[in-house]
Amino acid sequence: MLGGMGFGLGAVVTGGRRRGTSISSQHSRTSSDGKISDTADDDTTTVDPDQGNVLMHLISQLRPGADLSRVVLPTFILEPRSMLERITNFMCHPEMLLPIPTIGDPTERFVAVVKFYLSGWHIRPPGVKKPLNPILGEIFTCYWDLPDNTHAYYISEQTSHHPPKSSYFYMAPEHHIRVDGTLKPRSRFLGNSAASLMDGTAILSVLNRGMHPTHGEQYILTQPNMYARGILFGKMRYELGDHSVVRCPELGLVADIEFKTKGYWSGVYDAIGGTIKKEDTGEILYELSGLWTHEMSIRDVKTGQREMFFNADKSRPSTPLVRTIEDQEERESQRLWYPTVQAIKQRNHELATEEKTKIEDMQREEAAKRAADGVEWHPRLFRRVRGGPSGPDEGEEDLEWILGANIDGATPERQAEQIKAVFPIVKGQKPDLRMEIPPRSSFSGPSGSRSSSKKGGARPGNSWSQHHDAFNANHEAHGEFSKADPAPYRNADLLMGGGPSGNHQGQTDSKNRVSSDEEKPAAGIEANGTGVGDDLIDFGQHDEPRGQNTTTVDPKAKARQEQEMGKNEIEDLLRQTGSMKEEGPLIDFGGDIGKGLLPATKK
Repeated sequence: MLGGMGFGLGAVVTGGRRRGTSISSQHSRTSSDGKISDTADDDTTTVDPDQGNVLMHLISQLRPGADLSRVVLPTFILEPRSMLERITNFMCHPEMLLPIPTIGDPTERFVAVVKFYLSGWHIRPPGVKKPLNPILGEIFTCYWDLPDNTHAYYISEQTSHHPPKSSYFYMAPEHHIRVDGTLKPRSRFLGNSAASLMDGTAILSVLNRGMHPTHGEQYILTQPNMYARGILFGKMRYELGDHSVVRCPELGLVADIEFKTKGYWSGVYDAIGGTIKKEDTGEILYELSGLWTHEMSIRDVKTGQREMFFNADKSRPSTPLVRTIEDQEERESQRLWYPTVQAIKQRNHELATEEKTKIEDMQREEAAKRAADGVEWHPRLFRRVRGGPSGPDEGEEDLEWILGANIDGATPERQAEQIKAVFPIVKGQKPDLRMEIPPRSSFSGPSGSRSSSKKGGARPGNSWSQHHDAFNANHEAHGEFSKADPAPYRNADLLMGGGPSGNHQGQTDSKNRVSSDEEKPAAGIEANGTGVGDDLIDFGQHDEPRGQNTTTVDPKAKARQEQEMGKNEIEDLLRQTGSMKEEGPLIDFGGDIGKGLLPATKK
């Protein structure tokens, strides 16, 4: 469920040579297109001699007059699928996940959640390449036919581009399992290494357990950071590092798991260590150890007994099913990236770069069009979390975004129908008008209300009609837009095209307001920088064209007031997530050249 595991770079060896790891890897891996493969592989990737290394690829673009915002990462280290699809790796061990609700003992149930959490990290393509960064409004859905003839469903959308945020939903109705998450990676350059700091949270809800009538028993999951070593010289290698946490407030249990990076002189790659303990007393119940790529063990502290916890070498991930390209909309991941993906698979890196650039340029043009028209973009399938005391999403504030539809059917069959009504998921399913324009005539409850679904085993969100009426009522009450404004949520598959009401699909007319769900730049960061696409090295900050105002404000007094509010929100965001320097480009050539990182000729 934690998609960050796919945000690492591939390991590349210059000169076309290949180096195997010291431990034989015979377990299942995913192929370059994300499919499950039985072939053994190591953690490095053979590249063509004429491709050279990453550093030479970057330097080759630094010529007199070159636009540094257009410097791109070589496509030969890209994985041919989107991050939205890569997140599904963590749902690919249903045998670990689905039995959890049937476990009666609370401690054993918590241990089973930790086991499931650790089961997905080993799934990766040869070389652990970097997936494509989703564009704003991109959607990916899939499903699993499970061994017991039940089904699980996955829905995801890119809810923000700067900073990047990928929001996702997973549910197995018959098994009372639901997962909600938002992945928020931040990039940093660390000398000869690149780091992806994996902010974001996932919440696993066991809906038939716990005291909460709608949320069930919830487990809060964080994730380790990702490191690509040797990006400028030497051999590149991917590592997970730092601590991650699995925590259940209701049970009072927490697992602190350390993903250990190899030391310069000692240590091994891919090691983990950790404990499961009582949160109030600190009493350690279990100890974890091993290699997340191979075997992990668990030790009962009280009895001293140690046993195998998870064996990645013998695991067999379950591949999700996806609708055909022909049935997908233009903004769905596999259709959107199809030309780029095919070029990467064919090792035609020049064509891959060309196709990828087309999508990036399209995104910039759309941002410029929105700015010129005063149109504000909103996610199509997800809504802002409404938390706080007595809020419908209390305790889920860290998610930021959650599925907008209400999944509260009394039976698993009804819940499955509700999920599939959000967006096409299963093969042969076609979109209909209700998916494009949410109904606004059936709102009959208080804003943000939730109905109890403990009997049905589902935790509801808000129905489309409730959500959109409540959203509009809330913003009208705060003066953010008038009742004459069109509904803010429209079809996001063609952001440049007009919807049925003549407004841009997936957007809102924002001539009279400046607030937006797409994050604004902090003070001191150029607000109109050119955007960049799916490179790990982000040389740009924003999608808007230089010199173009992002909003048209009227009246002026209201604009000044709302801008001040926006500034305060940004300052709060920075205090929570770190400095803007950390959130900016991975390598700032304007500054790093002066520091001697890369040679430059001064005239």
